[in-house]
Amino acid sequence: MNTNINNKMPQIDDDYINSAEAFQNVEKFKQIMCWYGCAIREVRTKLEVLNDDFQANYARNPIDNIKSRIKDPKSIYDKLKRRGYPITLYSILDNLHDVAGVRVICPFIDDIYTVADMLIAQDDIRVITKKDYIKNPKPNGYRSLHLVVEVPIFLSSGKRLMKVEVQIRTIAMNFWASLEHQIHYKKTQENVDDVIAQLTQCANVIYETDTTMQTIRKKLEAEGKLTME
Repeated sequence: MNTNINNKMPQIDDDYINSAEAFQNVEKFKQIMCWYGCAIREVRTKLEVLNDDFQANYARNPIDNIKSRIKDPKSIYDKLKRRGYPITLYSILDNLHDVAGVRVICPFIDDIYTVADMLIAQDDIRVITKKDYIKNPKPNGYRSLHLVVEVPIFLSSGKRLMKVEVQIRTIAMNFWASLEHQIHYKKTQENVDDVIAQLTQCANVIYETDTTMQTIRKKLEAEGKLTME
C-alpha cells in the first residue's frame, strides 16, 4: 500500500490572520489545527490496520493508498463567512466538518463499501453524515462515498472528540476527480451545460470501466484463477 499522508501544519499568514478578529490568537489556532492533525493520524491508523488485517485474511488489499490534508486558514475563514457562521476559533470546531480530510483510494467499487463498513463498525467511531455520490452521482458525474466521522483523540489535557471527513473512491474515480479539479470553469459561462455534459459522459465511461473490472475480478475469484501478489 502506498500511504501518502501530509500531516504538516498549514502555513499561517500573519497578515491574513490579523485581518480577522477570530484568528488573532495564533497559538490557539495552531493548537486546534494540531488536534485535527491528531484526528487524521487516528483515522489513518485505523484504516492501515484494517487494510493489513484484510490482506492477511483475504490475500489482497482493499486500500490502494491514503492521502490527507488540513484546510488552510484562508479556506477555513472563507467557508465560515460564506455559510454565515460566527467567525471564531470554536466556530471552526462546532460548524465545519471538513477541516481534517482523509481520502481513501480503493481498487474496486465494492472495496469502497467494505472499507466504510469496517471503519464505522468500530465502537469509538461515530458517523455524523454519510453521502453516497456513487449511487447518486453529482450532475457533473462526480462519484465518491463521503463520511463525516467523529473520532476521539487523547491529549495531555484529556479526551477530545474531533470530526474528520473521509472520502472513499476508486482509482478511476480519483483520476476523473483530479482532472476535473484542474478544469476551472465558471458556472456563469454560456457553455457551462456543455462542459458539465462532457464531464458527465467521461465520468460514466470511467464508472463503466470500474464495474467491468470488478466483474472480471469476481469471475476470476469464483473460478479460482485469481492470483494476488
